[in-house]
Amino acid sequence: MEIIDNIPVWGAPVDEAALKQIKTCYYIFGQAAMMADHHKGYGVPIGGVIAHENLVSPSGVGYDIGCGNKAVLTDADRADVRANIARIMDDIWTTISFGLARKNKESVDHELFDDNNDDAWQITQGANSAAWKLASLRDMARAQLGTVGSGNHYVDIFEDEQGRIWVGVHFGSRGFGHKIATRFLNRAGAKDDMDSAPVALDSRTQEGQDYIAAMKLAGRYAYAGRDWVCDRVVRILGARVLDSVHNHHNFAWRENHNGKDLWVVRKGATPAIAGQRGFVGGTMGETTVILEGIENERSSLSLYSTVHGAGRVMGRMEAKGKRNKTGEWTRPPKVTQEMMDSWVNDSRVELRGAASMSRHTVTSGCRKFSPSTRTRYTCFTLSSRWV
Repeated sequence: MEIIDNIPVWGAPVDEAALKQIKTCYYIFGQAAMMADHHKGYGVPIGGVIAHENLVSPSGVGYDIGCGNKAVLTDADRADVRANIARIMDDIWTTISFGLARKNKESVDHELFDDNNDDAWQITQGANSAAWKLASLRDMARAQLGTVGSGNHYVDIFEDEQGRIWVGVHFGSRGFGHKIATRFLNRAGAKDDMDSAPVALDSRTQEGQDYIAAMKLAGRYAYAGRDWVCDRVVRILGARVLDSVHNHHNFAWRENHNGKDLWVVRKGATPAIAGQRGFVGGTMGETTVILEGIENERSSLSLYSTVHGAGRVMGRMEAKGKRNKTGEWTRPPKVTQEMMDSWVNDSRVELRGAASMSRHTVTSGCRKFSPSTRTRYTCFTLSSRWV
């Protein structure tokens, strides 16, 4: 860790584009830190943490409000899972919906859709026929609850060092959260430019209060979706849940730091308050960890935060390359299908769907951050479903 212009920064080498962004954030919010798995984002770097007494940032929370991880420890038999892993992954593929804008194959309901006591459902902006109502997103949200989405979102089955079977998932609030974020960013005049300054809303204003209420509802939605997917996968395993670890890593929390109540915005950063556990996913075929926050000076410097993943050596688009309409490479891939096939074979991972090898191993990121967390469990991937 090094302090750069009053900002604690973990990870080496430091991504200069991300560093430039976090410096802008520090100028606006007054407190900032950057985790070991950082890289450039929209307005706020991925792996960035910012804090202010009154300001909250939709740019900092991002478009995938409540994106996060859940891992559940099961009583599934290790030998049985290993022997049937291909069938298990086929069952997951036919049960869980993956992909952009997909709807759940099952009709799913949840109490949050009927919770008329939640102020967020009452949010209305504008007047008469031009009014925007958050409740207009309810049907879409209901249809997508329990779907995983695309990008680097996944469902994994792990085995830990004790031979126990875990289920892990990574995704967020789907189209529901994206539309909420888009609404508030557009109203604030946000530019579609990664290098633009982040939007800051005053939590004491009606706009700020509306955003916080909508964000919290999207966070509840993300939790409900991850709960549903984990429950379905555990059912496929014919197992029971013995323990669970669940956290957002794209969210804003009201927390007390050094005697002050602050809005702490984490964008691609896992909360790591002393004693709090977090599930941090790794590169496909590499280790995944359950971390626990510990109390020390560096914990405070990080605003009690840690990594949310393995980090990356390149973007997914850079890894996969680009073709023109005739199929010719305009930008050759840095990771070929042959390289992927070799990696999957060597890792002995049962894979469904597409994945990218553009990431570091998560253990390297955690070692860089070990002063503020400790590893509770290390897990190894048996199977993975990515889109």
